[in-house]
Amino acid sequence: MGSVSAIAMSGVNAASMRMGAAAHNIANAETANFRRQQVSQAAEAALGGVTVTLSQSAAEGDALANDMVSHKIASYQYLANLRVIRTQDRMMGSLLDMQA
Repeated sequence: MGSVSAIAMSGVNAASMRMGAAAHNIANAETANFRRQQVSQAAEAALGGVTVTLSQSAAEGDALANDMVSHKIASYQYLANLRVIRTQDRMMGSLLDMQA
């Protein structure tokens, strides 16, 4: 299992990719023959964290409501993972202060 900060960082990267894909889809919703970007996420059993892949939809068209919700969810996931990193950093600082 990986460190807490490495696991949270993989979550930050996944959320960032989701936000980018949703923003791309929203910006191009009115583009002719547009095929949405889709993000797939899977747990990484060996090290912890997640792996993310980006692909294009097989069908043309938009799903504007889904993309707007996906963007909002990804922003919350991003912030939650940043808070995990910050908490881990504070805990490590407290441990070092206790040892000093």
